[in-house]
Amino acid sequence: MKQLPKILHLVDDTTAGGVMRVLDFLRTDREMAQTADHEVRPVNRGKIIGRLGPTDVIVSHLAVSWRSLPALTALRATHPRTPLVHVEHSYTKGFMTHNVTNPLRFKSLLKLAFSLFDRIVCVSNGQADWMVASRLVHTDKLTTIQSCVDLSAFRALPAPAGPARVFAAIGRLDDQKGFDTLIRAFRRCADPDIELHIIGEGGQETALRTLAGPDSRIVFRGFQSDPVTALAGVDVVLMPSRWEAYGLVAVEALAAGRRLLCHNIDGLSDHARHGGVMMDATNLEELAELISREVKRGNAAREGSVVRTTRQLENQFRDCWQFMLRGVGV
Repeated sequence: MKQLPKILHLVDDTTAGGVMRVLDFLRTDREMAQTADHEVRPVNRGKIIGRLGPTDVIVSHLAVSWRSLPALTALRATHPRTPLVHVEHSYTKGFMTHNVTNPLRFKSLLKLAFSLFDRIVCVSNGQADWMVASRLVHTDKLTTIQSCVDLSAFRALPAPAGPARVFAAIGRLDDQKGFDTLIRAFRRCADPDIELHIIGEGGQETALRTLAGPDSRIVFRGFQSDPVTALAGVDVVLMPSRWEAYGLVAVEALAAGRRLLCHNIDGLSDHARHGGVMMDATNLEELAELISREVKRGNAAREGSVVRTTRQLENQFRDCWQFMLRGVGV
């Protein structure tokens, strides 16, 4: 029996989140397992790794920074004949706008880091467009693979019925997610029968609770280990992120038949073609009006076309990974 090629995935952040869930899908999906053996190996951030043993491809899911650049350089030097692939989960145009004081220096870092790899994978078309426009990597080295997980459990959830009453924002309580602007906008909505559920934990929780004030309609549900359960009692999912490479929550919400409202930025823009409604989350008045319109609109019947699209996204994810690996000689 022919031995399957070994794909070694390196990750330096194993906290619960989208990256680890995508890696778990790669590692355990039965269809993916028919063409390659995907192994996930945690490593210490910024530490020089050394030889990794026999493997056909090394895939980096590592953070790129000036501090980690020596470790990435050593990875290339110690594996000169092994194809190296980097998946960029974090950096986008929106990230640069909100976090980078010296864009030229930041772009120089990314160009240096990306030059060490045979292939760069973007997780959204929005992210890829920014990389090309910024000349961070030549298009010949660039592949876009939209992140995905097993969506079958989300598709199995009963579709919402009746009026749209429960709105939810799901993710880390961090400045990136824009939950502060969402809370401000929601408090402008006068309807006493709607709720905003904040699902997640993080350093911004105290500040967000202060913003919510005495408004009992705003409910902090904390971290939910099962994202399917988190969505079960939700009618509408809101994603007001200031930057987002892709936004796995969006795909899960669509698979569950929930209405999805996204800030039209970075990788969130990709979800418009799959049924997501784009919005300007920086405009509090517009966001409040959009929430009110959703209440009046109510919960329409689950759209079969959206559910079919999420199945296509799973298959597209598998096909794109296999195509990319063939491109590096596997």
